[in-house]
Amino acid sequence: MDRRIITIDGPAGAGKTTVSKALARELGCVYVDTGALYRGVAFEIQRRQINWKDSSRLEPFLDCLDLDFVMEGREPVLTSSGRDISAYIRTHDISMLASATSAVPQVRKALLGIQKSIAGERDAVFEGRDMGTAVFPDAPYKFFLTADVNVRARRRFEESSASGIPFEKILKDMVKRDADDTQRTVSPLKQAPDAILIDATALDISQVVEKMKSMIKVL
Repeated sequence: MDRRIITIDGPAGAGKTTVSKALARELGCVYVDTGALYRGVAFEIQRRQINWKDSSRLEPFLDCLDLDFVMEGREPVLTSSGRDISAYIRTHDISMLASATSAVPQVRKALLGIQKSIAGERDAVFEGRDMGTAVFPDAPYKFFLTADVNVRARRRFEESSASGIPFEKILKDMVKRDADDTQRTVSPLKQAPDAILIDATALDISQVVEKMKSMIKVL
């Protein structure tokens, strides 16, 4: 690939978003949160009350969907038809709906074009679950970021403490989401054979970023 494309895959709560943003800043790349794209789809499905299991309803909805990333300062903002929806896509319900709908082939096809277009124009760090396996199998730099599920659930609990959702429910849902993501038939979550595994259970964000930077230099 002519562009410097870096993929960071891994399960929910592993720190992919924070790590990817920091790495992109350090390397001067654009940061692409592919999970946000799927959350954007889920948000619009919920907002418009679309029966996403009915392809006759889903396909016209996807044809009219207009998701994009725009920069506000140094932060990428997800928009839908020009409207900033970033503040609405990080709820627990949207997370679970995004996980379910991301397995739908029509949804994945609709978002693939956006991702490929970005990669063709700019150096980028792509964060997701199948970036290094399905979307950019030829990317020169691939990482798989994980951590113990209890640690991941605790991080998510602390991030969403204001929501009042008990830790036990977050842990239970995260275990379910891990199973759903790894066992689905379409682009399951898995480490690409040539991806570098990083276990962040005992590492902070800066340590993970430095580890990735050092590996990018020698690859």
